[in-house]
Amino acid sequence: MSAAPSGSSNVEIESKYDVDDETPLPDWAALPGVTRVGEPEPRDLDARYLDTADADLARAGIAVRRRTGGPDEGWHIKGPLEGAGRTERQWPLEGDIDPDADPVVPEAIQDAVASVAAPPFTPLARVRNHRTAYSLLDAVGNEVAEFVDDRVHARDERRGVESVWREWEVELGPAAPTDDDARAAFFAAVDAAVFAAGGRHAASGSKLARALGH
Repeated sequence: MSAAPSGSSNVEIESKYDVDDETPLPDWAALPGVTRVGEPEPRDLDARYLDTADADLARAGIAVRRRTGGPDEGWHIKGPLEGAGRTERQWPLEGDIDPDADPVVPEAIQDAVASVAAPPFTPLARVRNHRTAYSLLDAVGNEVAEFVDDRVHARDERRGVESVWREWEVELGPAAPTDDDARAAFFAAVDAAVFAAGGRHAASGSKLARALGH
């Protein structure tokens, strides 16, 4: 195979919560550094996850997906949890695609995971998500964090099992605190706001894990 392009990379630092269908949105007034909440931004996302028949990617703590919709649509490789977050690498979509056809993993993605897995890659799960995103902004309009309210419809492609749920995520943004103590204080305030609204810590570590019954 040819050398893979590096792909863009970022570290996600976030907290996830399970909520009921009718749970009201949290009051973010007490979050450190947040002075206002941006307007709601609806996004319809469709993620197709793939793995080998022997789940080589999953055993390495890696997820490969093709996602359409939203500002970061493309091919993503999510690495295992390290420290406070997970590294995610992204490549653009390969032009026009049929969202319902089985995805074909591009050569660049195959190269990027070649140390842990080799083709063939086959469908693992499909996660469709109606997301409403809100920017949590500081006094000058910079994004401290993003809050998303997700209504998810997922299918375990290998077992043929479908599931539906609602969850929230809060992910640190460019204007977030950078030291560990300040981050801990910020997420403690997030927890307090979520729990007051009726939310609870997520039982699964990711949408993929929940789709697969983990």
